[in-house]
Amino acid sequence: MRTKVVLARIRAGVLEQGTVELLNEVGVAARLHREGLIHGGIELAFAGARHRIDLKQSTGKVVTIYGQTEVTRDLMDARDAAGLQTVYAADHVSPGDYDTDHPRVSFVKDGTTHKIECDFIAGCDGFHGISRQSVPAAALETFERIYPFGWLGVLSETPPISPELIYTNHPRGFALCSMRSMHRSRYYVQCSLEDQVDQWPDQKFWDELKRRLDQEAVAHLVTGPSIEKGIAPLRSFVAEPMRFGRMFLAGDAAHIVPPTGAKGLNLAASDVYYLSRGLREYYDEKSSAGIDAYSAKALARVWKAVRFSWWMTSMLHRFPDTEGFGARIQLAELSYLVSSQAASTSLSENYVGLPY
Repeated sequence: MRTKVVLARIRAGVLEQGTVELLNEVGVAARLHREGLIHGGIELAFAGARHRIDLKQSTGKVVTIYGQTEVTRDLMDARDAAGLQTVYAADHVSPGDYDTDHPRVSFVKDGTTHKIECDFIAGCDGFHGISRQSVPAAALETFERIYPFGWLGVLSETPPISPELIYTNHPRGFALCSMRSMHRSRYYVQCSLEDQVDQWPDQKFWDELKRRLDQEAVAHLVTGPSIEKGIAPLRSFVAEPMRFGRMFLAGDAAHIVPPTGAKGLNLAASDVYYLSRGLREYYDEKSSAGIDAYSAKALARVWKAVRFSWWMTSMLHRFPDTEGFGARIQLAELSYLVSSQAASTSLSENYVGLPY
């Protein structure tokens, strides 16, 4: 039985073109193409005005708006249709012997202990998962930056404010106008890490969002009851390496980025791309070259995405020291970005996704 918790999570919604192509390749993109929204640009708002960055003109590529929850659902449906077994909500999961030729994973399900003997272990179990925690501390190097604010996000059954995403730099703090469909909108405002969700009733959220948007955006904003609301802290985190014997880390188990650059799910997809091809090469060609190169290849792309997400976050948010000089530097950066073809192309290349 599927876990309802996974499908209830409202997560990221911007898919790079490479992620869409990967879903195409494995045959799970039919609903995505029916329901996903193709975006050829984004808007940056600052100093009371909006400026469009044309992603498609600069790169020939687009992004697709399609919720991470929907991707998860499509993958679950594909596994069900193929008759493949999936174990949800297991307890006491423990990878072992991954430094030998006979790794295993043990877990408890419905009071019974199970053990899986396998060739390799893919640790795709998230930031708080057991895979990375099972690695001896001396074998792992981690890098982390905690940001001094969070995102308060609201999902509502309302039409989007704009055909494309709006990223806003404002003296009161960052705001993002996003969407999941043409009738479901997702909005965020930068908030304090001390804030609690119950301090933000719907009306207070809408009032604060309006304060941070330009007048044209406010005129098109349709408000309504929130159907989901939460506060997410922001961090950058990378664990190196991403391979330990016959266990590989992928996705959030190895790295976390602030959502400003829309890279979290897409980085997980590129990890899967590298790892899946390495494993195919191992079984089809009897070569370990692909899996041996996995960690270095994945991390090279990860760090570029970490840099881009950090840069977007630094440019658009109010930090404790973003007063006077800091605020002027942000505005100068944004002004240069929207007036320089080279600068806007650089943003576009990163936003639509760097090559695998």
